Amino acid sequence: MNPGTSMGVVIRSYGPGQVPTLVDALSDVWADAHPELVDNPEAATDGLSVAALRRQILGHVKHEGFSLAAAYSGGTMVGFGYAFPCTPEYWFGAELLPHIPPQVLSGRLMGLCELAVRRPWQSQGIGSRVHAELVKAIDPQWSSLLALPSNQRGQGLYERLGYRYAGPYRNTPDGPVFDLLVMQVIPEPEA
Repeated sequence: MNPGTSMGVVIRSYGPGQVPTLVDALSDVWADAHPELVDNPEAATDGLSVAALRRQILGHVKHEGFSLAAAYSGGTMVGFGYAFPCTPEYWFGAELLPHIPPQVLSGRLMGLCELAVRRPWQSQGIGSRVHAELVKAIDPQWSSLLALPSNQRGQGLYERLGYRYAGPYRNTPDGPVFDLLVMQVIPEPEA
């Protein structure tokens, strides 16, 4: 199958115990999706490197409810995403928590940690399919993620999925500023 169509792409779901054997393939997809970050010393300093991704995945796999979805074409992984249910306190942190709408704080929250698709396969609906699989697996009322403001393709996908800007976010005091995005998955019941 040639890039340019998501027909023939299969989405597979994985639980925490299956993920360690996939880390090399996940790292390859991430590196292909983010060539501007690979071998970039500044990005590596900011924790945006293949080595940092590997540590992040293996740390996050310990969260209860962790789910990973991967897209395959012809037996080759072409995209993936992973997420887990989390508390607002964990996800937003003490500094941002007071600025989050109360309805987000009281609902089931999914933290979307990564969503990456190999460059030749981007803009084919694969990221949307992977996202839908994660939402199905976790069944949240709200979903949130961090995105680099410079990631225009990612920002476009997140907007199409329904994510909205909630504020700036830093993982570390001297790290890069991310856009914190929030999406309501299950609409509020009408009064």
